[in-house]
Amino acid sequence: MIHMSDNTEFQNYTTGIQHIGIPTNNLDETIAFYKKLGFETALETVNEEASERVAFLKLKTLVIETYENKSAVLKAGAIDHVAINVFDIEKTYDYIKRLDLNTTNDDIHFLPFWDNGVKFFTIEGPNREKIEFSQYL
Repeated sequence: MIHMSDNTEFQNYTTGIQHIGIPTNNLDETIAFYKKLGFETALETVNEEASERVAFLKLKTLVIETYENKSAVLKAGAIDHVAINVFDIEKTYDYIKRLDLNTTNDDIHFLPFWDNGVKFFTIEGPNREKIEFSQYL
């Protein structure tokens, strides 16, 4: 049995934050804003599954994933998700399930982003925040 106070096992699966997801109603305007702050575009693509333009903007170790979904709430608290970088998505998924933390009953998904794609799944925290676990392939 895994106890909630024993969080050391999860440290074996992650390097920390991978990105922060921020929806936008105007991707070009969002990219221009973050470029003024010194961010560079690491990847610009389209999520065909959601029909959304997507950009990953990077400033040193901080990465923002912004995607044009035309339904951004445009108010404080509008960050959609925090993604945690993991080494092994399947082991992480099993670990989260063992802790009964897969509150969304999500499955592992694939997107053809970056060189070889990414696999990820999302849970919901106690404040309805979304936490994504994501592995670069």
